[in-house]
Order: sequence, then C-alpha cells, then structure tokens
Amino acid sequence: MHKAGRLTAEALDEVVGLVRPGISTDVIDKAVFEFAMDHGAYPATLQYRGYTRSCCTSINHVVCHGIPDDKPLREGDIVNVDITLIVDGWHGDSSRMYCVGDVPRRAERLVEVTYESLMLGIRAIKAGAHLGDIGAAIQAHAEKERCSVVRDFCGHGVGRLFHDEPNVLHYGRVGEGPELKAGMIFTVEPMINLGRPHVKILSDGWTAVTRDRSLSAQFEHTVGVTETGCEVFTLSPKGWDNPAAARRG
Repeated sequence: MHKAGRLTAEALDEVVGLVRPGISTDVIDKAVFEFAMDHGAYPATLQYRGYTRSCCTSINHVVCHGIPDDKPLREGDIVNVDITLIVDGWHGDSSRMYCVGDVPRRAERLVEVTYESLMLGIRAIKAGAHLGDIGAAIQAHAEKERCSVVRDFCGHGVGRLFHDEPNVLHYGRVGEGPELKAGMIFTVEPMINLGRPHVKILSDGWTAVTRDRSLSAQFEHTVGVTETGCEVFTLSPKGWDNPAAARRG
C-alpha cells in the first residue's frame, strides 16, 4: 500500500504541470497511462466494468467519473483528476482538484472547503472511533461553509480489491456506524457542491453531474487506521495534495 499510494500521488503530481487552458483531458489521460507503464504499474480504471480510460476527469459541475475527451480546458475551469494505480497487486486510490488558470473566487473557495473537509474527516480516524465520526466532521464543515455533501457516492475499502467494504459515508453522526479497527484500509473522498447535493448520471452511464449545474469539487486519499490515528498512503512527496501548496508549486 505504501508503494501503490506513493506512486499514485506522484502521478497526480505529474498532472500539475499539464493542467492549463487549451489542454484536453485526453492528454492528461494519456500521460497517466504512460506514467503507469513507465513505473511498472497499471491503471485500475482501464477496462474496469467497461470503462476505457486510465483516469477520471471531472470538470466544473461534473461530480465524479467524468470521461477524458478531446475538449480543451478553459480558463477558470476547475477539474478533478482521479487516479488509481495497481502496484504489485495493491491499489492506491486518490484524486485532487486542479485550477485552470485564474478561477473565480467562489470556485477557489469550494476547492479549499472540500480539501478542508477531507482533512477534517481524516483527523477523526483512529481505532475505536466510528465511521460516522468521519462523515460528521466532513458534513459539519461543508455545511458551515454553506456547501452541500453529495450522498450518492461514498468512500470504500481498498487494497487487493479496487472496491471493498466498508462504505465510508461523507455525512453522518458522531458515534454511529461500524467501529474502526487498526489495520482497516479505505478511501475518504468527499464530493462537495456549491448548490444542492442532488446528482444525476448522464447517458454514458458514468458521468455524474449536479442536477442544478452548480460547481462540485472532490479530494480523495487512501488511509489506513492505526491505534492512535491513521496513516495517509497517498500524500504527495511535494506536498501538492494540498491545493494551496500546489498553486505555489
């Protein structure tokens, strides 16, 4: 998990240098595939349940599972890139938001709130806590900032399998849900909307968008529960999983 998580983080670091106005998400997808091949890894999404790309790219009001294409990114867009690399049979799963050029302050703030929500959720993780503690921390912060938490998707167990138990909800109440135990590995990946939380799936069967076309953002880390807290496997070696640091980089 250390190797898989680290390599996935490094792949997302590579994307930082690609995202700019005029570049297509197809270019990002090809770069992710080439990075995986060059490092002895394989993109878990490629041919997964019929999905034909090496990553997901979700722009503006796309909540998740956006499919890379040849449409160029535009100044002011925000885009989530979601990568899962398989290394020696283990899955490292992570996603980040990228700002395309200068973005409106409301979009920038949504990105910040989503990252803050993720990290507050991770801070709640330790042996003896409950899954509901994670969701409660995320929901409280997002709603305090007048944003909403998407209910239709959740984090998941990960390791030898791409998607496993438990389901990790990004909303909830403190003390509810299964107890966390040392050794559990799962993703935390809140999707936060500027508008209402409701989503719909487009006709391609993958792309999820906000029903009210409000902006959406997502960050994701793969974590492991320890006795005293948790270990984050997908931290960027450069610190670029933090959007403020990525902008400085």
